[in-house]
Amino acid sequence: MKKLLSPIAIVLSLLLAVPAAGAPSDLPEQHPYYDEINYLMEKGILTGYSDGTVRPDTKVTRAEVALMIGRLKEFDGTKRTTGFRDVPAEHFASGYIVDVVKAGYISGYPDGTYRPGEPINRRETAITIDRVFDLNFIFHFEYRDVPDGVYYYDAVHRLAAASISIGYPDNTFRPELEVSRGEFSAMLARALEPKFKNDAAIEHSYQRDKTKTYTYRQEDGRIAVDRFVLVPPIDGKEDEFIWETRIGEEVYSELEYENYESFAIGYPYSEYGVQLVYPIQVGKEFVYGYALEPIIYTITGVNKTVETEYKTFTNAVEVTTHEGGKYYMVEGFAVVKWIKGDGTIYTELLDVK
Repeated sequence: MKKLLSPIAIVLSLLLAVPAAGAPSDLPEQHPYYDEINYLMEKGILTGYSDGTVRPDTKVTRAEVALMIGRLKEFDGTKRTTGFRDVPAEHFASGYIVDVVKAGYISGYPDGTYRPGEPINRRETAITIDRVFDLNFIFHFEYRDVPDGVYYYDAVHRLAAASISIGYPDNTFRPELEVSRGEFSAMLARALEPKFKNDAAIEHSYQRDKTKTYTYRQEDGRIAVDRFVLVPPIDGKEDEFIWETRIGEEVYSELEYENYESFAIGYPYSEYGVQLVYPIQVGKEFVYGYALEPIIYTITGVNKTVETEYKTFTNAVEVTTHEGGKYYMVEGFAVVKWIKGDGTIYTELLDVK
């Protein structure tokens, strides 16, 4: 993607060059990014400092970002001339800066600088991660502070679709907010590993656990098996994680989209359907999907008891469809049962493993 070294920068370069021995002394198990940081350290993508710290809450710099991405991509990283007047060859990240800029992941500035010591913000992080992982899918969450047409608009929304970052409860993304080493590590880990994507969720999320397999019985008696797997895209981009449904020899793909306003099921490269809106209130109506005539669904119950072949749930939200059918959604399980208007069961949760 896209000044001479001060004494502080020289010291920092020496510290970054030496991995910390053992667990970082400043990373308690209670830290919100404890698992993600340890995951990246085990993979050699993130290293600590010679004093035994990893400094998870310190702002991550453009040099450190180049270092982490370079290690992730297994670039050479040998120190060398960069072409940037503020990154001499002896800079600790000079080789990786050359590599990531050449790869198009990070850019320099028009004045011929790279500004290696500057913190990176959420806007720049979104663009960088989008480029590094060549994200395929997009869902427009309509953040209040990310207007249509800004150059980072698609990148921000692709991070949301990929369960890497969903923004804040006030429906903002806060693009200018500087990112810590821990936050950047969390986003990288979520892009790499499904179990960390589970953390990119609202409180009381209705999304399913991306590390588990969900089995359903269909109305014709066939069995559908849903897994969150890495699949090749159809447009030549990088492989990406997606929910894949197998019914016999048939294979279907979908994504779960959720922010602080709604939960939706998206069909890659196609349309999506809203299945629930927040806050949940009985009587609230919402538009299910796009059509010439709006399709209106209504929340008709909360804390409903619903029996499935998997188990009996007592905390289901009941939604009535425009055709008179009903489906039931449960936190952590999405739709557990769908009953058509004529009383037949369209789909029902059978097992979770």
